Parts: sequence; structure tokens; C-alpha cells
Amino acid sequence: MILYHGTNCDFTIIDLEKTKLYKDFGKGFYVTDIRQQACELAKTRSRIWGGAPVVQEYEFDETVLQSNGLRVLRFDKVCVEWAEFIYKNRSRYTNFTHDYDIVIGPIADDGVAYLLNLYEEGLRTLEELAKELEYKNLNSQYCFLTKRAISFLRRVKK
Repeated sequence: MILYHGTNCDFTIIDLEKTKLYKDFGKGFYVTDIRQQACELAKTRSRIWGGAPVVQEYEFDETVLQSNGLRVLRFDKVCVEWAEFIYKNRSRYTNFTHDYDIVIGPIADDGVAYLLNLYEEGLRTLEELAKELEYKNLNSQYCFLTKRAISFLRRVKK
């Protein structure tokens, strides 16, 4: 399969040290299987941070998800467990860590961030949060969290 990464500057080596904290699935390298989504992200990043929009393409053999001893967490849809996992990763008030190599699941957009804030303030339960998110049409994302996981990505030269 082909995965896409939208950025504001091109690079050849994926450096996990340069990735940001408090993201949906933790500090890692995020890609999507939807090219348009990566294009929009690249445009947004270049508008905010400068540079030019770049969409990098990577080949990824999905069979490694079932083999090679990788620790993979997959959320096929929005659910209570997904909402809680996102909340713990995004929260600056918890010391949450996990040991997954790859996490796959829906993207938490701005509307999701708003609902997560309501949960954090005690205005929603986790179950209410998941119910409100259930019908949102959220795109998917893949987060590669370890060097070993990243070693399975092959950059497609354009």
C-alpha cells in the first residue's frame, strides 16, 4: 500500500526526535492512506510554518502488521477505547506512555479536540464522548512510533 506524509519541508531520513508530543497516538511519524488528506496538511503546515507544501509517498507492506513481532494497535472505528487513548496521548496532565510500534485509527480533528476538552472538564463521560464521536466521518492515520516500525517504510522517489 502507499502511505502519504504532508509536510512543509522535504527530508530523506525520518527522525523520531523531531516529532511532536501530545499527538493522537503519541510521539511518532504520522502518515495516511488518503493522498488528499496529506496535501491539505502540507498546505496548512506551509501556511503556518513557511516553506513549501510537500507530499511524501511511502510504500508499506501491510503483511508486516501480522508478522515480524511488531506491537500494533488498531482502531477500526471510533469507540470508547479510541477516545480514551487519544485523550491520554494528547493530555499534558497525564504521564501516559505505551509501547506500541504502530498505531492505526481515525484522526481526531478539531471537533474531536473540543469534545475531548469537555471530557477533561468533566462535562462529558467517556461513554458520552464516544457516542458523540460515533457518527463523525474521520479519516484514518498510521503512526509509526519506533525505528523498527519506520524501517518498514520505503520512500517512493518522484
